[in-house]
Amino acid sequence: QPATSNQFLQQRKITMQRTPSGETVIVPRNFKLLEELEHSEKGLGDMAISYGLVDSGDTFLTNWNGGILGPPGTQHDSRFYELRIHCGERYPAAPPDVRFVSRINMACVDQKTGVVLHNKLPATRNWNRNMGIEQVLLSIRTEMCSDSNRRLRQPADGLTF
Repeated sequence: QPATSNQFLQQRKITMQRTPSGETVIVPRNFKLLEELEHSEKGLGDMAISYGLVDSGDTFLTNWNGGILGPPGTQHDSRFYELRIHCGERYPAAPPDVRFVSRINMACVDQKTGVVLHNKLPATRNWNRNMGIEQVLLSIRTEMCSDSNRRLRQPADGLTF
């Protein structure tokens, strides 16, 4: 039985993007991740977040380190939070799995494991394949400023999950 084009796209782990002229361009998973890695390594984007590969030899670009500098005027002010990011086989069709290494108290984070809950973070809840690691980290940082998180008492600095 022939595979549908949707099944083919999923098997090839690709993303689709539109050019300004309206053409659809298919971008393989690793090309998207290489683009994200280059963007991060060049220091482009918001300097309050950082991300890069755990192992530079990871040819599948699966496991990433992340960092978020806590926003001023919140309980997170002057703290640096370390995270682990896993871009599985379904990425970018599905959001990456993100887990805090640094202990943090936030509504979108499982307090036992440090896992960011996809259904409670706007970027992962409203995920689309043109988003990336940067958007997830920025969404977490924005949540740190939200009314439900900005004043939450935080664990002592330096504790880990």
